[in-house]
Amino acid sequence: MKNLVLIGLSGCGKSTFGRRLSRRLHMPLFDTDVMIEKKTGRIIADIFAEDGEAAFRDMESACAREAAAMEGVIISTGGGMILREKNMEELSRNGLVVFIDRHPSHILRSTTLGDRPLVQNDRDRLFRLYAERIALYRRYAHITVPNHGGPRTLKRRILQILRRFRHETKTELS
Repeated sequence: MKNLVLIGLSGCGKSTFGRRLSRRLHMPLFDTDVMIEKKTGRIIADIFAEDGEAAFRDMESACAREAAAMEGVIISTGGGMILREKNMEELSRNGLVVFIDRHPSHILRSTTLGDRPLVQNDRDRLFRLYAERIALYRRYAHITVPNHGGPRTLKRRILQILRRFRHETKTELS
């Protein structure tokens, strides 16, 4: 069975979508940032501060390989997972890649950024990251789901993902 791979900017709703999809589909959820924290015993912000972004990206790539080797799981990725083409090649090999597209202005209205190392002290950086990464998110996505509304919109978007996922899985099995 294919995996569902969620990509998007930090704070776009990957964790929320992932938890809800996990319950609806009865599929385990793996968050690559949580995987890194469990393996290292440290939080992401500390890894960035002590080891730097390059070391974090290496750990992220290792988790991408590990998660991509699983079957029938939902994988919620860190916002920068798309920065390494190899990560996305591995994740998409057996996964339907879903881009949760949420504009930074919506993220800033509903999210605290304290635990997000790349943007915690610079709210404008979120806009810059979006501009820098949007083409990559779109390039790697099999489906794009806008996330600009409230809970009712979120439910519709989840149902959209489920329909697409079920269609992709049936096509694969035929």
